[in-house]
Amino acid sequence: MAIIGSVGVGIPEFNLTQDEVKDLVQEVFPFPDEKLRKYLPVFDHAKVKNRQFVVDKAWLKQEHSFKERNDLYLSFAQQLICEAVDNCLDSKDFLNRNMPYEAIDMIIFISSTGIATPSMDVQLLNARSFREDVIRMPLWGLGCAGGAIGLSRAFDWLAAHPDKTALIVCCELCSLTFQKNDLKKSNLIGSALFGDGVSAVLAFGDNSPYLSNRKRNTPKIVNYSSLTKKDSTAVMGWNVSNDGLEVVFSKSIPSLVNSFWKGHIQNFLKLSDLEEQDVHSFIAHPGGKKVLEAMEQAVHSSDQKFSSSYKILGDHGNMSSATVFYVLKEAMKNKNESKSKSILSALGPGFSSELLLLEWT
Repeated sequence: MAIIGSVGVGIPEFNLTQDEVKDLVQEVFPFPDEKLRKYLPVFDHAKVKNRQFVVDKAWLKQEHSFKERNDLYLSFAQQLICEAVDNCLDSKDFLNRNMPYEAIDMIIFISSTGIATPSMDVQLLNARSFREDVIRMPLWGLGCAGGAIGLSRAFDWLAAHPDKTALIVCCELCSLTFQKNDLKKSNLIGSALFGDGVSAVLAFGDNSPYLSNRKRNTPKIVNYSSLTKKDSTAVMGWNVSNDGLEVVFSKSIPSLVNSFWKGHIQNFLKLSDLEEQDVHSFIAHPGGKKVLEAMEQAVHSSDQKFSSSYKILGDHGNMSSATVFYVLKEAMKNKNESKSKSILSALGPGFSSELLLLEWT
C-alpha cells in the first residue's frame, strides 16, 4: 500500500475572475455577435469563479510563437514546482515536522502543457537538496488524468519498496497554450474552464521510517483501476500547430461519463466489495460542471459527496493533472472517520479513466 502524508500547491501570481475572462474573450475572439451570444453563457454556467494564471491579461491578447510559450513554461514551471514541493514537505497542516529533501526516494513528475528535455524534475533536483540517486519517473501527455495515474504508479513502486517515500508533482500552465486565433468551440469552452496550477503529494510506503511525521488522519491507497477506451483519441488532447498546442475538448465527454466511466466505476465498486452508500466522498477531478453532474448521476449520489471538487472548480478552475491534488488537499482538511472510504477519480486523453480507492487511516 501507499499512505498519503501531505499535499502542497504552487499558485500563480495573476488571479482573474470569471467575469474578467469573459470580457477578455469578447475582446480577443473575432466572433460575430450572434455566435458570441450563443457561446458566452458557457462562462456563466461553468461554476468557475476565479482562476490563476502565470501571465497577465495583456499577454493573452497577443500572438506568441511555440518557442516563446515554451520558454515561459520552463521558467514558470521551475519556480512553481519548487513552491509546491516546499509547501508539501513543510506543511503545517499535515506534518508534525518537515520532511527533508534527502528523505525522498522517488520523484514522479507529470505535465502536458510544456516540453522539457531533460524533464523538469531535474531542475527540481538542482534547485533543492534531493539526493543524486533519487529515482525519477517523468510522465507526459496524460492530461487531466495525470495526477491520478501518477498516484497509481507511486502505489505500485511503494508496494515493491515499502520502506521508501515518493513525491508526485503535477505542473500544468494551461494559459500558455491559449490560442486567440483558434475559433473552434472547444477552445472557447476551454477558455471558460482552464487555469494554471502546480501540486505535489508526499506518499509513504507501509514501513517508511517517516510515517510518524504525519500530523493527522490521512488516506492510504488500497487499490486502483485503469481503463482506456478504444478509438477515442478525438475526445480530448492537443493538436500541435506552428503556434503551439491547440486544445481538443469534445462535447461528448459528459455522455461518456454516463456510459464508459459509469461502467468503470460500477465494476470497480463491485471488485472492491462496495456499494455507493459505502463511499464517504468522491475526490473527483473537476473536468467541468457538466462532468461532475454526470458523475453524480452515474453513481446515484448527491453533490455533497463531490463538495471538494466543486469548491476547487470554483476557486481555481480546471488545472489539468494538478487539479485532483487540489481536491485531495481540500478533502484532507475535513474530519474523515477512520476506515471510511473515498474514491479518487480522473478522466484524460485516450479516452482514459483512472480510479483509486482510498481508506482514511
